[in-house]
Amino acid sequence: MNWIVSTLKHYPELAVFLTLALGYFIGRFKIGSFSLGSVTSVLLVGVLIGQLDIVISPDVKSVFFLMFLFAVGYGVGPQFFGGLKKDGLPQMLFAVVVCVLCLICPFVIAKLMGYDMGLTAGMLAGSQTISAVIGVASDTINQLGIPKAEKLMLINKIPVAYAVTYIFGTAGSAWLLSSIGPKLLGGNLIEKAKELEVQLGGSAIGNDPSITSAYDRVIYNAYKLSAQSYAVNNTVAFVEQKLESSGRRLFIQRVRKGDKIIDATPDLVLEENDVIALGGRREYIMNYSENHEQEVLDVELLNFPLEVLKVMVVKKDVVNKRLIELKNQKFAHGVVIRSIQRSGIEMPVLPNTQLNKGDLITLIGTVRDTELAAKQIGYPDRITNASDMVFVGLGIVLGGLFGAMSLTIGGIPLSFTTSGGVLIAGLVFGWLRGQHPTFGLVPEPALWVMSNVGLHMFIAVVGISAGPSFVVGFQEAGWGLFLAGAAATAIPIIISILIGRYVFKFHPIITLGCVAGSRTTTAALGALQDAVQSKTPALGYTVTYAVGNTLLIIWGVIIIIIMS
Repeated sequence: MNWIVSTLKHYPELAVFLTLALGYFIGRFKIGSFSLGSVTSVLLVGVLIGQLDIVISPDVKSVFFLMFLFAVGYGVGPQFFGGLKKDGLPQMLFAVVVCVLCLICPFVIAKLMGYDMGLTAGMLAGSQTISAVIGVASDTINQLGIPKAEKLMLINKIPVAYAVTYIFGTAGSAWLLSSIGPKLLGGNLIEKAKELEVQLGGSAIGNDPSITSAYDRVIYNAYKLSAQSYAVNNTVAFVEQKLESSGRRLFIQRVRKGDKIIDATPDLVLEENDVIALGGRREYIMNYSENHEQEVLDVELLNFPLEVLKVMVVKKDVVNKRLIELKNQKFAHGVVIRSIQRSGIEMPVLPNTQLNKGDLITLIGTVRDTELAAKQIGYPDRITNASDMVFVGLGIVLGGLFGAMSLTIGGIPLSFTTSGGVLIAGLVFGWLRGQHPTFGLVPEPALWVMSNVGLHMFIAVVGISAGPSFVVGFQEAGWGLFLAGAAATAIPIIISILIGRYVFKFHPIITLGCVAGSRTTTAALGALQDAVQSKTPALGYTVTYAVGNTLLIIWGVIIIIIMS
C-alpha cells in the first residue's frame, strides 16, 4: 500500500488516470432514475485520492479546460449565431432571460446566507449544472488583487459547493421539468405533444415515404412484371408517379432485361418479364404484388451499394426548408431522410420539421442518389479520423489572447479571461465551419474526446488539488448549502416556465424544451421526452442550449466580479 501511495505521489499523472477510471465507473451506477453522473463522480474520487496529498501542476488542468471550452463553442456555434435570425430570436431572448435568473437567484441566496465568492461560484456551478464555471471562476479569482493564500482558500471552496449542490441541480431539474412543469402548463402534455406533432405534419408521417424515423428501414425487393401489370410498356417515371399518386413513394433503381442488368432512368420503358429492383420504406413495399407483379429472388439484381450518408445542411436553397418541401425537389428522388441532428440532439423527423444551417441529416439510398442529393443539400460529413488541428490550435490561441486582454475599472481588472476568450473563439470558429465546411473539420469522435475527456481531466485535477481542504470546507458550509442550492435550482426553473407560458406564449412542449436547453440540462431533456412520449421538446432545446452554454459559463466571471 505504501508503495502505491509513494508511486502516485512520484507520478501524479497516474493519479489523474486512476481518478478518471474510478469516476467513470461509479458514474455508471443508477438508483432508480438518479445517477451522480461522471463529472460529479470524478470530482468526488479526485477529492478522495487528493487526501494522499498529491501535487499536480495547475497547467495540466488549464490545457484540458481550454480544449473543453473550444469544443463546447465549436459544437454550438452554428446554432448560436443561427438563433440571431428572426425565427430564432424569441427562443434566444427567452434563453437570455432564463440565464439571467440563473445568475440572480444564486447571487441573492448567497448574500442572504452570507457566503463568500468561492461558495457562491460553486453553488452557481452546481445548482445550474454548468461544470465549466469552476474553471472560469477560478481564473477570475486568480486575477483579483488579494493575497495568494486567500485566493487558494476561495478556489478550493468552489468544488466543495459544486459537489453539494450538483446532486439536486441535476436530479431536481429533471424532476421539476418532467413532473412539476407539466402541471404549471395545464397538464396532459402527452396530448399536447401529439397536437404539436400534428402541427408539424406528424399525422402525415404514415403517408409520406420520403420521411422516416430512425427505427424505420429502407428495403429493396425484386419483382417480375406480368403482362397484366400497368407498368408494362410505360416508363420508369410514369410507374413511380403512379405509385406516388396511390400513396406509395417507391423508386425503381435497377432493371433486368433478360440476362442484362441496367440502371433505371426516368425514360426507360419497361416490358413484360422485366425484373425491377423496387425500393422504399418497408410499409410501402408490403403487398406490392397485388399490382400483378410477382416477387422473385434475384440476388444479382439486388446486389448494389446502399449508402447511409450524413450531410451538413449548408446550401441556401435548402436552409429553412421543411422536409415536406425538400422531398418535392428533383434531387430527392430515391433518398430517404433517416434522422436529423442539431447540436448533437436528435430532432423529430416530421413533414413540417424545418432544416437549419449546420444540421446533420442522415440520408439513405443508392450511392448515385445520395451523392446527388448531398451536393444539393450541403457538405457530406464522411467518416474520417483526421481533425484540422491547425484550425483548432489557432482558434484556442486567438481566443486565449483575446481573453487575456483586460480593462481595469475601480481597481479590478476586468476581462473574459483566457477561458472565456477560448469559448468565444470556439463559437466563432464553429460558425465558420458551418459557413465553409471545406475546412475546420473536427469529427464527432474527436469532438467528444475534446469535450468529454477535456472536462473530466480538468475536474479530476481540481478534485485532487482540492482534496486536502475539501473536508474542512464541507464542514464549514454545512447542509444549509444543499438547501440553498436546491432553492437556486428550483426558483429559476419555476419562474422560467411561467414566463414561457404567459409572456412568450410558447407551446407548452416548446416551453419545457427551452427551459431545459437554457440550463444545458441534457438529463432533463431526456426525462421530458420520456414524460411526453415524444422528441418534440428538442425543438425548443437547441438554440437555447447554445445560448445557455455560452452565458452560464461567462457567469463564472460575472459572479466573482459582483461578489467582490
